Amino acid sequence: MKFQIESNYANLRDSEKRVADYILEHMGEAEGYSLVELCRLAKTSQPTVIRFTKAVGHDGYRSFREALLKQNVRRGERGFEPLYGFRIGKEDRSEEIPAKTIANVIRLLEDTLKVIPLKDYEDAVELMARADMIDLYSVENSNATSMDLLNKLLYLGLKARFFEDSYLQHICAGHLTERDVAVGISYTGRSRNTVEALKLAKKSGARTIAVTNDRTSPILEYADVGLCASQEPSMVYGNAIFSRAPQLALVDMLYMGIILKDYPRYSKLLDKSSRLIRGREYI
Repeated sequence: MKFQIESNYANLRDSEKRVADYILEHMGEAEGYSLVELCRLAKTSQPTVIRFTKAVGHDGYRSFREALLKQNVRRGERGFEPLYGFRIGKEDRSEEIPAKTIANVIRLLEDTLKVIPLKDYEDAVELMARADMIDLYSVENSNATSMDLLNKLLYLGLKARFFEDSYLQHICAGHLTERDVAVGISYTGRSRNTVEALKLAKKSGARTIAVTNDRTSPILEYADVGLCASQEPSMVYGNAIFSRAPQLALVDMLYMGIILKDYPRYSKLLDKSSRLIRGREYI
């Protein structure tokens, strides 16, 4: 149920999002609310609630409540409730860090699912699938995401390139054409070299995609398609230490989306790539 709500969240109307927000914050109690009670608590109307339940895959409010009840029963049987939030202080114990870290990554991934509009995702997949060349731009921590995306694109037989040297990124951007696609990956969306590379690629006529975690970031100004992995960056002592989890999830989404654009073709190319490296593993 939570997954259903979060995966459809970005496509909901603002009034429907108020219903979604209230239910996500009161998952344990919402199963007992009547339609009238939920409308009062969420400060919305009955038609809005009905539209919300249908938007997340149910026939109506009764079907939605039944599904919510089943989920809460299963959750109660597991006896597990995630510990969301990650704050480090001198009072913390080292044995708490693994659980807090995993819980925070889960929260970030759930937030990612909520904020990516389906159309933006599909547009990004379409652009990359039909590009002559795919350029990737990033610096520092986001380079890990670029390398992961590069590897997946190459396995699919697509023409792609990535250089850690920002000068080379800018040179490549300046030689792109309208048949190419440039992808700028920046957690804050404010890394000057990445923003300028994407700006240059757009000026060259290429279609552009920005992957960031900040909806207010300047990199989005130069993106034909913006993929924001969260509402705002998550920082610990000023460092975006969890930036790669949502970014890498986005990479997997794009990878799977491209494969499904032409499954017979890409499955054959993946088999070919596997054959090319067969026998190179240590025994």
